[in-house]
Amino acid sequence: MAWLVTGDEGGIKQEERLFNLGKLEMFVDKLPHIPTLHGYHFVNGFLKPKSLHIGMFFKKWKFHRDLPATPVFAYGTSKRSATVPGPTIEAVYGVDTYVTWRNHLPLHHILPWDPTISPAIPKHGGIPTVVHLHGGIHEPTSDGNADSWFTAGFKETGSKWTKKTTHYVNKQQPGNMWYHDHAAGLTRVNLLAGLLGSYILRHSSVESPLRLPTGREFDRPLVIFDRSFRKDGTIYMNATGNNPTIHPQWQPEYFGDAIIVNGKAWPRLTIRRRKYRFRITNASNARFFRFFFSNGLDFVVVGSDSAYLAKPVSTKSVLLAPSEIVDVVVDFSKSTSKTAILANNAPYPYPSGDPVTEENSKVMKFIIKNKSEVDTSIIPNKLIEYPPAHVSTSTRTRYIAMFEYVSSIDEPTHLYINGLPYNAPVTEIPKIGTSEVWEVINLTEDNHPLHIHLGLFKVLEQTALVKSEEFIECMTKRNDAVKCEISKYARGNKTAVTVHERGWKNVFKMMPGHVTKILVRFSYIHSNESYSFDATQEPGYVYHCHILDHEDNMMMRPFAIVL
Repeated sequence: MAWLVTGDEGGIKQEERLFNLGKLEMFVDKLPHIPTLHGYHFVNGFLKPKSLHIGMFFKKWKFHRDLPATPVFAYGTSKRSATVPGPTIEAVYGVDTYVTWRNHLPLHHILPWDPTISPAIPKHGGIPTVVHLHGGIHEPTSDGNADSWFTAGFKETGSKWTKKTTHYVNKQQPGNMWYHDHAAGLTRVNLLAGLLGSYILRHSSVESPLRLPTGREFDRPLVIFDRSFRKDGTIYMNATGNNPTIHPQWQPEYFGDAIIVNGKAWPRLTIRRRKYRFRITNASNARFFRFFFSNGLDFVVVGSDSAYLAKPVSTKSVLLAPSEIVDVVVDFSKSTSKTAILANNAPYPYPSGDPVTEENSKVMKFIIKNKSEVDTSIIPNKLIEYPPAHVSTSTRTRYIAMFEYVSSIDEPTHLYINGLPYNAPVTEIPKIGTSEVWEVINLTEDNHPLHIHLGLFKVLEQTALVKSEEFIECMTKRNDAVKCEISKYARGNKTAVTVHERGWKNVFKMMPGHVTKILVRFSYIHSNESYSFDATQEPGYVYHCHILDHEDNMMMRPFAIVL
């Protein structure tokens, strides 16, 4: 095996950036258990809110037995205990969690960043950070707005920063979330450096009757992302942009060759012949994964993003875009082999990019013990059924168009939603307690995972555009789907929504050259009740592409909630 980072940057010779994967053997490191922080505590036998203090630290991290320790940014309660990914926060339904996120990062970044894509730039140095709880339903001041950033010691803050302590009310449906940095123009480099972690909201009276696999050994988060490294162990990121005269450093996608799971490159896990639950988060900047098992085992999907499905869905493969979460049960008692490789075959960029290589086609290895055992966990016939949401109840339809702009050398320069940059005035103003139909029109050649803060949605249909060049020409000139007669063009072949993605989502893959119709709900989905907080506060919310390189370069828009 060989791993080569090509090209030249900043005077660094090619051989100094080369690491021979013949020295990096796969499956030598054990899959780590991510530390857990409880967002609650017991007082006289009762669950009570808890205040956590979580820092962001500059330290070194071992991604592989034979790779020198890597400088990273890591979340933790101390520099010594900080990890990549950060500790898993476990919260309980109805019990508030308070987190004071503290920035202990140095004056200068460990990765190259681009000052021309409108990043947060403090006047007196330091690294801007702000934390977004992805999938969380909470007040705007705790949502991690891109302009709510702060530097070490809160010395400088962004224009929309309001307070030091975030408040997560935990009154939404139980499920999986993840927290990560969200600073304007720096999200891609801050996540690459290591600022990400899992968040699980539990509701025992609802979940315990399901009898899914439980406990630290049998219910495990798997946080998966890709990275490239130099010979000295440092993270490799190209320092030269694809349009260097326009953007000196920005490139449209970052892809790494090594696949990292819970902080280790291609780890292994010895398991028993029974059912396991894996909460899988794709925390990559731009890489899609299509997961499958080398020995043909099934995934039984029980949840998608932050919500349970109504009933389990069995599948041989799962396609996961950046930021998507899939909650699966795997029954290893059905394996006919002693090992199973969790593999990947998604092209990059997705869907029409390069085929996978030997390195990025392998994710991790499961070593399956021979002995059979009694397994009291089950896969129930039914999971959690939420109140129905019907298109007939929607209050309006919005058209959301995705644009990509290129330079004279036909290389991407920036991406807009509805032809507008992030800092243009708000154009979407939904009402609390309503549902809206959003028809998302992807005019680009990439698949864009669209993430909506606060609101959850169901994907209704995916329809190919006909005479797409004609329609794109009109949209480029007029930027108005109605005036460009979208109904004349959104009449091509329909692609069925994958069965396990028909539940409630907070991010979904918008196919290129298609109109994807979604029904967005601006209330709690488990009760259809209004929010328990004031969602109309500033600084509001955002929606964006979750390819971080796109999000950082203007593919994000604000929206405001009104009563």
